[in-house]
Amino acid sequence: MTATDPAALETAEPAPDFVPPLPKLEAGPILCPPKTVPAEWLDYNGHMNVAYYTMAFDQSLDHVFDDVFGIGEACARNLKMGPMVVQQMIHYVGELLAGETFQVSVRLLDHDAKKILVYSEMRKVSDGSLCATSENLSLNVDLVARRSAPYPAWAKARIEAVAAARAGLERPERSGASIAFRRR
Repeated sequence: MTATDPAALETAEPAPDFVPPLPKLEAGPILCPPKTVPAEWLDYNGHMNVAYYTMAFDQSLDHVFDDVFGIGEACARNLKMGPMVVQQMIHYVGELLAGETFQVSVRLLDHDAKKILVYSEMRKVSDGSLCATSENLSLNVDLVARRSAPYPAWAKARIEAVAAARAGLERPERSGASIAFRRR
């Protein structure tokens, strides 16, 4: 069952032609295309290097920004504005080895006129086990002025539609966590 209200999207200015149609929105997280860990992503410990976790999460956000919100690469190219990550927290929970396939799911946690807060989980496709989580705060930036800028009305309407579809979801346990050194 979809939670999207098409009438709400119709009241906003239409999205430019370069923006794909809004996909059907369900009440769960947005699923990104699965990826398989190539051998060159491994570190000297024999598992996926931390840099590639960051890259995999970033590529998943590209998918969401491009295909769901419409504010990704095409928006940057055509409207000279796009999202920039200003804060990120990653929790490494389980290993990924060469040849293992994983999938990232993304949830919109909060937003305003210029910012989006998302929470992502990376899970092994084989058994569903959690490998890592990432929480990102992104800011919409005018790429000419190099300053923050509000989202266009059509983008704000799409973000609002995603938020409405996920309004009943509980906040993830790791969301909002800070880093700390705990002594015993």
